[in-house]
Amino acid sequence: MGNLSLRMPDSYHTAVKEIASQDNISINQFIVSAVAEKIASFETKKYLEQRAEKASEEKFKNVLSKVPGVAPADFDK
Repeated sequence: MGNLSLRMPDSYHTAVKEIASQDNISINQFIVSAVAEKIASFETKKYLEQRAEKASEEKFKNVLSKVPGVAPADFDK
């Protein structure tokens, strides 16, 4: 496991300390969780961009053509 020395503004440190305390977790756990969320966000964006590169307007229109031409239910309007 890696070790990291981190400098952050006092206001961030205070906020992290308060939030971690409210959740009954350590500051370290809070920061690791925040980093994990950010990594997941970047990975998701990369995945979606790769999928979009494979997209086909023709296939998309083909799928849409199969949707029945009926009015939506009242709860879907």
